[in-house]
Amino acid sequence: MERRETHDQLPDPLDPERRAFTAQAVLVLLSGVTVTIAGCGGGSDSPASPSPGTGGATGSVSANHLHTASITSAQLTANNAISLQIRGGATHPHTVELSAQEVGQIAARQRVSKTSSTDDSPDAGVHSHVVTFN
Repeated sequence: MERRETHDQLPDPLDPERRAFTAQAVLVLLSGVTVTIAGCGGGSDSPASPSPGTGGATGSVSANHLHTASITSAQLTANNAISLQIRGGATHPHTVELSAQEVGQIAARQRVSKTSSTDDSPDAGVHSHVVTFN
């Protein structure tokens, strides 16, 4: 009997989601950021958010299904534009682009709402979320 090897179970190293996850993991390790994942019921705003660390900020994600939006205190202090990944425990990613001015407003505890990227997911279809800080 001939033995055939299949590579269907091995992750594709060129998969964009895997590369994005790996890049995020490296950034987290290098920046000393604590990653927290919080779950909440689908179809409602997130009532409770994980702690982004002392001095950080956590956003409320509309129509949430396991996404997490946290900005660290280092990101707020740097006051630079950031591309925030809000995947959290969801099955798909979304990105929220924040300008330096918006990061400064969030640091000053002013309300900032931004619409995430529109992405497809197997369980929720093509959609986006509104993330509100403060």
